[in-house]
Amino acid sequence: MKIYTRVLYVKGENTVANIVLSRNGKDTPFAIHGKLHVEGSHLIDEKGQICELRGLSTHNLSTYPEYINEEAITQFTDEYGISIFRLALYSAEADDCKGYADGDDAHRADLEKLIVKGVEICAKLGIYALVDWHILFDYNPNMNADMSEHFWNTICPQLKEYDNVIYEICNEPNMDIKRQCDETSWEDITKYANRIIPVIRKLDSEKVVIVGTPTWSQRVDQAADAPLSFNNIMYTLHFYADTHREDLREKLRYALSKNLPIFVTEFGICNAAGDGDVNDEETNLWLKLLQENKISYVLWNLSNKNETSAILKDSCTKTAGFTEDDLSPCGQRFRTMMSKRY
Repeated sequence: MKIYTRVLYVKGENTVANIVLSRNGKDTPFAIHGKLHVEGSHLIDEKGQICELRGLSTHNLSTYPEYINEEAITQFTDEYGISIFRLALYSAEADDCKGYADGDDAHRADLEKLIVKGVEICAKLGIYALVDWHILFDYNPNMNADMSEHFWNTICPQLKEYDNVIYEICNEPNMDIKRQCDETSWEDITKYANRIIPVIRKLDSEKVVIVGTPTWSQRVDQAADAPLSFNNIMYTLHFYADTHREDLREKLRYALSKNLPIFVTEFGICNAAGDGDVNDEETNLWLKLLQENKISYVLWNLSNKNETSAILKDSCTKTAGFTEDDLSPCGQRFRTMMSKRY
């Protein structure tokens, strides 16, 4: 087994990050691509080649922490072929579980440990880890910007030595439907990014940072018209295939025409509520477009929640060692899509 070792001094302490390069006689995704950066509209590897990552996202780490275990992530790496695993840290309460921002100090510490555990497992498997500050129910990222800054100040020194890590700073800026508040604008997101990215860069200057876009990360066209001034960043597009169709694909094409680097950090093959039927036809159209443009993408979600977008049946109580019978229709479709091109 080959291991990539990086030694750094973090806060005066000698720290070592081991990222596995070879497993089961094969090079790992990290061995193939190494440390990533952004050039033009693409994610680029150490060899100067375009890197297209494909993977799976957790659900809310507060609600479903049990899936952050080595056996489960190993199975998705070895049997499904994922090259990236997304750790969705909800910033605000969801499903009656406190988020990072509205929980107490002990809860925040537990979530930080879970993030580090997930990253360490990914490093052991030689895949990439996407650390996601999951804006959703706190619809505007500026609402909890103080706590976001606290999180990145805390987590970046712990992850600095892991060259397999990518940061995502605001999952889905949106609007507070219950209170009929205005939708989060690109100007709002720009203000937030201009605050948070320098915090990250001061502590961890070389990692790729991904920024969400308005309307649940659909308005990449707005970002394309007024991109941020930072280097080594990408912009998020999210879609749910049964809801978001040609109109959103046109927004993606427009952003690409403006050379905007796009990363689909979350998508679903059902409707935007996470329910309804699996729409194979629209899913295929989306995947074909993403693959033609070498855009990385991550499926939502690893859980047994009673919704279409969960890859496990709600009757599945396992946390690893999943069989075909444990998979929902979404999970079965995910396994198929990881094994083919469109």
